Amino acid sequence: MKHHLSAVLATMVLALPGLSHAQGSPKVNLQVVGNIGITTQFKELEQPFWTKDIPAATGGSVVATIKPWNEMGLKGNEVFKMLSQGVFDVGTSQLGFVAGDAPINDATDLAGVSETLETFREVTQKFRPTLEKYYESQLKVKVLGMFSYQAQVLYCRNELKGLADLKGRKIRTSGASQADFVSYFGGSGINMAFGEVQQALQNGVIDCAITGTLGGYKAKWYEGAKYLYPLPINWGAGLSAINLNSWKKLSPAQQQTLQTEYARLEKEIFEQNKREHNIGLACNTGTGPCPEGPAAKMVLVPVSPADAELRREALLRQVLPRWATRCGAECVKTWNDTVGKVVNLVAKAN
Repeated sequence: MKHHLSAVLATMVLALPGLSHAQGSPKVNLQVVGNIGITTQFKELEQPFWTKDIPAATGGSVVATIKPWNEMGLKGNEVFKMLSQGVFDVGTSQLGFVAGDAPINDATDLAGVSETLETFREVTQKFRPTLEKYYESQLKVKVLGMFSYQAQVLYCRNELKGLADLKGRKIRTSGASQADFVSYFGGSGINMAFGEVQQALQNGVIDCAITGTLGGYKAKWYEGAKYLYPLPINWGAGLSAINLNSWKKLSPAQQQTLQTEYARLEKEIFEQNKREHNIGLACNTGTGPCPEGPAAKMVLVPVSPADAELRREALLRQVLPRWATRCGAECVKTWNDTVGKVVNLVAKAN
């Protein structure tokens, strides 16, 4: 009877969340650099993921401190480089910021490739193993999660009726493929830190800027931009990774929990982005209720079917060929075998 009772108690203990971690895993304190701090993605999902969810899931054996990169005085393109050097344990940033350093980072989110968020997610999953190998071999970090924001759209100071009106305008872009996209229509892509965009729009230093529908509202871009053009250009692909030395300090149980929890986080962010696309439009333009604060009064420019065709034209004639040339034959072959199969496209490296 005693033996049976002991066995039952042991089973109950193992079944309790986190207790097996606490008993057999090292206590680890991770320093995490999160994504842009003004976003609902950081505030509602990423921050509580590290401060509440992970400690709970590991029985307190993994705890973390987290701060967004923009509040640390960092630029988005510095995060993965510093993560590789072991300056902190975990880092999240946008892939477009580092596409200039390594074109493979643009592979999942080329301007014009994914017309819907669902397509973007499928494209990302197909190419993910390739990015995971690249980050582990080249940067010595392990990919934990891949994310995005809402549709990346145009915020402009002056009237914009369609893509043809980008000619001659200075446009803040966050990635090489966005810059290729706007240059196809005669615009000039400007590389500028996210935190500088609002003032640059207000002062007329730039004419337009591209970001997510809700992200631009949270950053108050409407104070300088008066026209919102909601044609999705791409989706603001992001990535979260852990330094390999930090990963190796975790027990197998902690590693498994981290991967399981990140899969859940990815799904939650995807669902959040779907909800927030229309919320962002409403908040910027006042065309519906805005749960995030007072609605702005931007003009919501209707998207014409002709511009949807022009988006694809820019992709085929400029964005995809230029990216293929930058990325090289091996990269292009992998893309064609994965992403290309999803979107029915073939890239060719010159």
